Amino acid sequence: MNIGVIPNQLISAMVNQGQIIIADSLQNDQIQPASLDLRLGQTAYRVRASFLAGKTATVAEKLADFEMHQIDLTNGAVLEKGCVYLVPLMESLDLSENTSGIANAKSSTGRLDLLTRTITDNGTEFDRIVKGYSGPLYAEICPRSFSVLVRPGMRLNQIRFRIGDATLSDKELILLHKESPLVSELPIIQDGLGFSVDLNPSDNDLVGYRAKPHTGVIDLSKIGYYQASDFWEKIYTTEKRIILDPEAFYILVSQEAVTIPPKYAAEMAPYLAMVGEFRVHYAGFFDPGFGHALADGQGSRGVLEVRCHEAPFVLEHGQVVGRLVYEKMFEPPSQLYGRESQSNYQGQRLKLSKHFKQE
Repeated sequence: MNIGVIPNQLISAMVNQGQIIIADSLQNDQIQPASLDLRLGQTAYRVRASFLAGKTATVAEKLADFEMHQIDLTNGAVLEKGCVYLVPLMESLDLSENTSGIANAKSSTGRLDLLTRTITDNGTEFDRIVKGYSGPLYAEICPRSFSVLVRPGMRLNQIRFRIGDATLSDKELILLHKESPLVSELPIIQDGLGFSVDLNPSDNDLVGYRAKPHTGVIDLSKIGYYQASDFWEKIYTTEKRIILDPEAFYILVSQEAVTIPPKYAAEMAPYLAMVGEFRVHYAGFFDPGFGHALADGQGSRGVLEVRCHEAPFVLEHGQVVGRLVYEKMFEPPSQLYGRESQSNYQGQRLKLSKHFKQE
């Protein structure tokens, strides 16, 4: 049996077959090379705490215990920093018995420190959709750094479908790199392709951004609208290191320029818990063609969304902070990231989300 990540043309077929059920017309750019964008529904529920349904309950049953109040999103509504919300999505699923899914925040969502996770009926893990799942999908949203204004139809998270497990072993990854270089530097391959943080800028001393603690609301429909200085503090260094503050949120960039060949997809994963008191990444999907020459790329840096935890932590230039887990595609996609598909981040270096004016 063929296995792998399901490409865009087969995601379209899943819609036609009723495996993906939509409450409103599918948007032209909603299907990406190896994923489907998920859209917010009409109502948000403010809840007391984050929760999972568990094996014996539906999300609706659990929601009855934790709901505080409902918010109509029709004309736009603000989701406040530090609060937890549950939003039914416009898409639901009726998957075949051999098809599973994994969800993740979209790139722009992660770069706003907008914690967004998908939950399902009878689910025991965030962002994991079991084989053959049939039922609704919900987005749990917790703004961490900025309050945001949202409307129905906005896309904060995305889902990737797969048949079987087509994850590349380290040996297969080494062979793929020899055939089609995956990074610009000497590869670090251990349970995936390791990547490190760049704290040695070539043009100036700017190495990243730190979210300001008290800011205004970000309307997620406004692209290239906000002044970065109103929301972000620039981080400079000449020492090739920075000290991460507890519970602060940072945008940094990888030292390596990454490439995803057209027949593969990748997911960003944490490196190891013991390397430091921080978490790297909220948005983790890399589509086929990211940074690849066939999609007009020459390697693209991976933007790192970093949150420090209990103690201040010294982050050094070149320190390995994350890894890319590569998977084979079920079949090559008919569109590639950055070429046929809409792309905000092909060829990127250090870059904030698309909502901010480019400096």
